[in-house]
Amino acid sequence: MTNRGSSSASPPDSSTRHQKKKRDRKLGLLAAMPKLNRRRFYLALKVMLLFVVFGLYFVLLLRESMSAFSAGGRGKGSGKVEQHKPPAEGRLSRPIKAAGFQRPRQNSIHNHGEDDSVQSSKDHHQHDGITSNHSTLNPVYEYSEEMNAAAEADFTERRAMLWNVCADHRIIGKFAPNAWEFFISPGHGLAWCNIFKAASSTWMYYFNILGGYDVRYLQRTRASPIELARKRFPRPSTTELNDYLSNTISFLIVREPFERLVSAYRNKLEGCRNKYYKLLGEQIIKKFRKKIKDGEGRLITKYPKGPTFREFLQFLVAHYKSGGRFDEHWSPVYSFCTPCSINFTLIAKVETF
Repeated sequence: MTNRGSSSASPPDSSTRHQKKKRDRKLGLLAAMPKLNRRRFYLALKVMLLFVVFGLYFVLLLRESMSAFSAGGRGKGSGKVEQHKPPAEGRLSRPIKAAGFQRPRQNSIHNHGEDDSVQSSKDHHQHDGITSNHSTLNPVYEYSEEMNAAAEADFTERRAMLWNVCADHRIIGKFAPNAWEFFISPGHGLAWCNIFKAASSTWMYYFNILGGYDVRYLQRTRASPIELARKRFPRPSTTELNDYLSNTISFLIVREPFERLVSAYRNKLEGCRNKYYKLLGEQIIKKFRKKIKDGEGRLITKYPKGPTFREFLQFLVAHYKSGGRFDEHWSPVYSFCTPCSINFTLIAKVETF
C-alpha cells in the first residue's frame, strides 16, 4: 500500500516538463499576437496618412503651376497690357522712342583730335568678382498720345533753344566730349551723362538696378553707388561714346543753376564734414572772409564754422576768372557734359521730372 502511494506521487519525467514549457511558450506567443498586430496596423495607418498628405500637396502644386502657365499663355496670346493708374503729372506716360526725334544737323560729336588713350571697356564685363548682367526691367506704362506728343514737343523745343544759345556764344564744338562721366547701357539702349547735384543719386540707383543689383542689396550696402555702377558700366573712351550715341537714347538731367549751387554748398561745405571739403572751406574763409562791423560799429565775430554761401560764390567767380578747374559737384554743365558738342536725345529738368 505504501509503495503504490509513493509511485503515484512521483514527479513527472523530463519529457513531460519539456512538453509543458513548449505549450506555455505557444500560449505566450498567441497572447502577444494581438499587440503586434495593433502596432503594425498603426504603423500602416501613419504611412497611409503621409502618402495622402504628400499626394494632396503635390496635386495643389501641380494645379497652381498649370494655372500660372495658362495665365501666361493667355497674356502672351492676347497682347493686352493690364490697366494701371495714370502716371503722376509731369512724368512721361511711356518711354520716348529715339526715332521720334529730329536731331540737329551737326554730327553727334565734333572732331577734336584729342587723345583717345582711355582704356577700352567694351570687353570688360567682370570687375571685383561681380559679373556684368544686363538684366531687362519690364515696367508697364500706360500709353497716351497726347502726353507723348507734348513731351516730344518739349524736348524738341529744349534742344532748339540749347543750340541757339550755343551758337550765340560760339561754343558749338568748343569743349571736348567728357566721355569719362557717361554711363552707357548697350543692352537697354541708354547713355546718361551724370551731372552731380541734379538727380544724380536717383539715376545712379536706377542704373544700378539696370545693372542687375538686387534692390535689397542696394538698400543695405555701404558701398558707394557710383563705385557699384562703374563695376557694371565702365567708363567709355571717346571713340566708344561716339559709336554708342548713334544707337542709344542719350540724355542728361539739368537743374536750375543756383538751386544746384545751393545743394552743393549745403552738402559739401556747410558744416564741413568731409576732410577735403573742410580744407577747401578753410581756404575760402582765409581768402574771402572780411571783417564786418555791425550797425553800432562793432566787429562781427560770430560766423558759421564753414564759409557762407556768399563767400562760396566769391570763390567760384575768382576760380572761374583764374581759369581753374571746377569740382564736379559745381562744374558748369556746358563744360562737364558738353551739350554744345553732343546732340542729346533728351534733356530733362529736375524741377519738372
